[in-house]
Amino acid sequence: MKLLAPIAATLLLPLLLGSCVTQKKYLAAQDDLRKANEQLHACNEQKDLCNSDLNICRTNLTGKQDQISLLNNQITDCRGQRDKQLTQVGDLTVLSKGANDNMNQTLNQLQDKDRYIQMLLAAKNKADSINLALAINLKGVLKEGLDDKDVDIKVDKTVVYINLSDKMLYKSGSYELTPKAKDVLSKIASIVQSRPEVDLMVEGYTDNNPITNNCIMDNWDLSVKRATSVVRTLQRDYNVDPNKLIAAGRGEYNTLASNADDQGRATNRRTRIIILPRLNQFYDLLDPNKAAAPIK
Repeated sequence: MKLLAPIAATLLLPLLLGSCVTQKKYLAAQDDLRKANEQLHACNEQKDLCNSDLNICRTNLTGKQDQISLLNNQITDCRGQRDKQLTQVGDLTVLSKGANDNMNQTLNQLQDKDRYIQMLLAAKNKADSINLALAINLKGVLKEGLDDKDVDIKVDKTVVYINLSDKMLYKSGSYELTPKAKDVLSKIASIVQSRPEVDLMVEGYTDNNPITNNCIMDNWDLSVKRATSVVRTLQRDYNVDPNKLIAAGRGEYNTLASNADDQGRATNRRTRIIILPRLNQFYDLLDPNKAAAPIK
């Protein structure tokens, strides 16, 4: 019996060792599979973000093509008027000096108008491109750590809108900012500071539930205080030029949804940051004296 025990142990040892090696390989394979699934999930998220950006690009491209078509039609009409006047001039046998001067002035005005339309078209295309790039940059910076329902970025005409949810920005029933809000505002400030040609308007909104306490008189007061908190933080903590900042309160009005249920009221409680070009840029575009300037 004493001799059989060592022999049995010798025979069982390889079997036990083989079982351990198989278990390790199985665990390693499971770990590799988990990592592959994580990589696949990350790729799918990146794909969804790219598809969203692509849809924005397609929408803006369609709008820009419509605007280009309209402006081209206007240019064609102006050129047709000019050609018609040139034909009429060619049919005249005698032109007085005064009539000739008037005709030259008319032709020059048409040429100036043609150049002005081209300048407006170039400016509009440039503004659309800048706003689209800005929206894509903001989406990329703000997507980390935020739910889709907490932030919504849109491009509309000449401005970029950032809608931020009430629960993400403020403590309940207050205008005091949360730590997450300050993290979001720091990212927005870093992008805006790189664009000296834009201003920021911060608009506060509430639902229609009345509020009053020692610090807040009503929803108008709350919406203004919330917008002011955001503006003050952008200036004080993130060095945004106060000359570029505008604070506004919209109260319980200009709703996005019905206030009849909790979901609608939650949608209406928001803060909107509007990134818009400075007004003097539009005034320059509307100045006829700028029409002859070269288009950049």
